[in-house]
Amino acid sequence: RATREGLVLLLDVGPSMHRALQEVKNVCTTLLRKKLVFHRSDEVGVVLFGTKETHNDLARELGGYKHVLVKHDIKVVDEETKNALENLPRGTAPGDFLDAIVVGLDMLIKRFGDTKAKQRLCLITDAQHLLRDPPQGTKEDQVDTIADQMKKHDIKMDCIVFRESGVQHNSVMDENDRLLYHFRDRSVAKVVQVDTPTALLGALKTRNVLPVTIFRGDLEVSSTFKIKVWAYKKTSEEKFPTLKKYSDKAPPSDQFASHEVKVDYEYKSILEPDTVVPPDQRIKGYLYGPQVVPISSAEWEAVKFKPEKGVKLLGFADRSSIPRSYFMKDVNSFVPEPGNTKAIVAVSALARAMQEMNKVAILRCVWRQNQANVAFGVLTPNISSVNNVPDSFYFNILPFAEDIRDFPFRSFSSLPPSSQPTEEQQEAADNLVKMLDLAPPGREEILRPDFTPNPMLERFYSYLDLKSKQPDANPPPLDSCLRRITEPDPDVINYRAPLIQNLGKSFELKENPKRKKARTQERLAYTDPDDQAKSSENNAEKATAADGQAKKPEDPYAEKARAIEVLFPSTEKVGKIGDVNPVKDFEAMLAERSSSIWVQKAIEEMKKYTTNLVQNSLQGDYYEKALECFVALRKACIIEQEPEEYNQFVTKLYERLKKVDDVVKFFQLLSSKNVLLICKEEAPDSDVTEEMARSFFMKTEISSE
Repeated sequence: RATREGLVLLLDVGPSMHRALQEVKNVCTTLLRKKLVFHRSDEVGVVLFGTKETHNDLARELGGYKHVLVKHDIKVVDEETKNALENLPRGTAPGDFLDAIVVGLDMLIKRFGDTKAKQRLCLITDAQHLLRDPPQGTKEDQVDTIADQMKKHDIKMDCIVFRESGVQHNSVMDENDRLLYHFRDRSVAKVVQVDTPTALLGALKTRNVLPVTIFRGDLEVSSTFKIKVWAYKKTSEEKFPTLKKYSDKAPPSDQFASHEVKVDYEYKSILEPDTVVPPDQRIKGYLYGPQVVPISSAEWEAVKFKPEKGVKLLGFADRSSIPRSYFMKDVNSFVPEPGNTKAIVAVSALARAMQEMNKVAILRCVWRQNQANVAFGVLTPNISSVNNVPDSFYFNILPFAEDIRDFPFRSFSSLPPSSQPTEEQQEAADNLVKMLDLAPPGREEILRPDFTPNPMLERFYSYLDLKSKQPDANPPPLDSCLRRITEPDPDVINYRAPLIQNLGKSFELKENPKRKKARTQERLAYTDPDDQAKSSENNAEKATAADGQAKKPEDPYAEKARAIEVLFPSTEKVGKIGDVNPVKDFEAMLAERSSSIWVQKAIEEMKKYTTNLVQNSLQGDYYEKALECFVALRKACIIEQEPEEYNQFVTKLYERLKKVDDVVKFFQLLSSKNVLLICKEEAPDSDVTEEMARSFFMKTEISSE
């Protein structure tokens, strides 16, 4: 079980923080929601400073520590903890964050003592008020004393300084910042400064994730030059919470019911539906041309490449020769082995030489013994700007030739001058880009990745909390902080409205005559053949009535040709798939692309046509034609990157018709011809693995407890 965390929130509610109290309350409530989802055993306390009242143990025992209020003692996080954040008082006294830190430190030491629980302080303040002088020594000495106690009890602190843009710095704020950064220099605190509610939401972490090494060993520059390094994950994607299946089959009186759903799979042969195939009679097979090659697990283990663990430097390259678009997956950080002075000096010398020469290193990495794959990547120097933090490297995985997707697009320079933008149009587009620059000169970058939370995750936690109280509640509107992430800043848009209008005036929209003609043909093409036939019959009747006399019978072959044209119209005219050559009609529809939805219409038409063929086939007389249509549809869905369209179509058709004996033979035909579901290896967007695709037509039974 993961070690529980003890957290004390130190919140500044002094006069200068009144405007930000609602944002502080929102971000702290969000933190507690996340703990209720993932870390239900964590304990949280709340301390307010800058209040009119004074209520804390140190004030009663020692005196002093005024205007510090313990709003909630350290307890397991629950609804009561959240209620402590409701209606934060507007303090009337200047906030002294050093007093608040000491009170929070005292609470953690008394609660956890020498236990192994993780302990953390989280300070949110604007640090604008003058701190009181200590009874002895200087304020820096007081910081050193506090830092010594924090190190002794392994307590860390997150300091979030929230100052809105436009606040003028003064000597008091500079002194407070210096004291906070002194905590950081003592390696007991992390200090960040934010100026927006959105950044404040991203700066407050649910938990400090302790770094775990993915590699410890030698960075082998040559056989005689090796540097001891540790590798950590620098970034890692935050996965969406996994929703667990819940069973209500247990009796209500059973208090110890787990309500867990267990899934068991039974594999049965399509030829012998009542016989279960045991594991020792199942084997994986791999497609090789038209045949399936079975490979046992023992053979597969023998074939696997099992490299030796290690990190080897292959050489150096110019930084400009490796574009950032080649970087794959997460970023790792290479640091010298802690406490190893020689390794620290060697890494620093190598990193600074690479920085000066604008070079990067190419590495071959095997993180673990007998690892199945080899990581091939680029090592970029990271020169530290903090005295007590050594230089290091960032490592990004590079693609192999099979991983690169080259999409050739025509350049503007290859187009005629009439198709290229004018100077006025180019200037209008340039102004739009400058207007929406998230890092304008002289200002802090907006939506920095370090402080920008995932709006999908934040909205999920908020809704989950609401559903726990109101089961029938609808999703609430998007929070204002999250709206700043998902939508452009309305103030910027309104302020720069003339630039946007100028952009619209610079690009005059005209109707393309070729497109107009294509749309006209498309409208004609989508006339229903039945309506055409009825219209022809009505016109013929009107013509006969008007003439008042019978006409000579036409050539029977011409009449038959017209009937075929009405019943089976060509794709170029009506955009339908006919019986004469359905695959050719389908391919013609795909090639037309006269509108953005043409491909989707072609796929839908082919799905309808193949369904009719399968359903209306008598003793398999249309199965060969249906097989050709399935092959063409599958190929098109792979090319157009629409694997789900094909997979869902086949799955639904199979589920609907699998009990029809005659139709089962058609699915056996598909299986024998390897016309299976589209798997990930064929289309990256597919959710179907190769094994799932091969075993799709095998019956599966799922039971739940």
